[in-house]
Amino acid sequence: MTKRPAPLIALLLAATSLASCGSSDPAQEPPLSEEALAAVTADPGAPTKALARAADEVFTLDGLGETRALVVYRGGKLAYERYADGYDANTRFISWSMAKTVTAVMIGMLVADGQLRLDAPAPVDRWQRTGDPRAEITLRQLLQMRSGLEHTEAGDPPWESGEVRMLFLDGRDDMADYATAQPLEAEPGERFEYSSNTTVILADIAARALTDSDDPDVRRKAVADYLEARLFAPLGMTSAVPEFDRSGTLIGGSLIHATARDWARLGELLRNKGSLKGEQLIPRAWVEEMVEPSPASPHYGLQTWLNRPLPDGEEHPLFPDRAPHSAFSLIGHMGQYVFVSPAQGLTVVRLGHSNREERIAMLQQLADVIELYPEI
Repeated sequence: MTKRPAPLIALLLAATSLASCGSSDPAQEPPLSEEALAAVTADPGAPTKALARAADEVFTLDGLGETRALVVYRGGKLAYERYADGYDANTRFISWSMAKTVTAVMIGMLVADGQLRLDAPAPVDRWQRTGDPRAEITLRQLLQMRSGLEHTEAGDPPWESGEVRMLFLDGRDDMADYATAQPLEAEPGERFEYSSNTTVILADIAARALTDSDDPDVRRKAVADYLEARLFAPLGMTSAVPEFDRSGTLIGGSLIHATARDWARLGELLRNKGSLKGEQLIPRAWVEEMVEPSPASPHYGLQTWLNRPLPDGEEHPLFPDRAPHSAFSLIGHMGQYVFVSPAQGLTVVRLGHSNREERIAMLQQLADVIELYPEI
């Protein structure tokens, strides 16, 4: 008769058996597709497979919305480029509010040309009437979104917001006229209020600095020619197409179209403080001014978002906990980004369509890509 094992021995044998049955190699990550690997260049500046996987997930993970283009430059060299089905390197993508930073660049050039003064009252004829408190609004305050004007970017219902009314309803034919007509709701300089209407005022100021004419065709040509000659052509942004309203004002807060690579070219120019191959297209001091925090908002400069921390509890449009605080970004409606991190030698362009919740999740995935690159 076979003896039964003692209870303790039996337990040990059972535990060993269970451990043996349950042991296996750690779960392997799924293999990368050829498409994911092909998007990485030969010298990406980060581990190839890690970059391919993190970037692939920007396109493929659920809950991030639709990524249509992702382009990464590291140290001035293309590191990654990929497009969703139906889009390619020749597709012009809408800027939405990324256009605001282009408008700021144009204003900076006009300041450097001596056509405008940053800390002087903004040259808006309507505000110069005796007793009009808007006469105190400076160009800097407009650029920093602290004009004090009654501009509402988002409303409930949406068609009652100042932005929607200006772009699509009663203000659409002469957007600057609509935007400059709004009264003050706060002292100029007192508080930050993001506003596409404010950027249209800046675009109108630029047009009036370039021409005395009120003819829409003349105004349109003056601004388009200036941007082409001073920025787009020297930079190689050959795809850039700015839009204008019926009065000939650049829709400088919302509507410039360009390819993903051309948006990356602009990001790279800003990363290099306005310099391209030894030529200073944008004054260096102006680019530095663009990324200085406003007195009313540490995360905003001159029409440019900054990766600076906010007080606890405030939602941030970027990720200061996951990238250098010196980083900054062009940001457009529904998830358009040109993220620039000079400390990492990095420019990342993500273009697509994500709602608010998807955008929050997508940004964390984009941060996974960015964190692959150490500071240099």
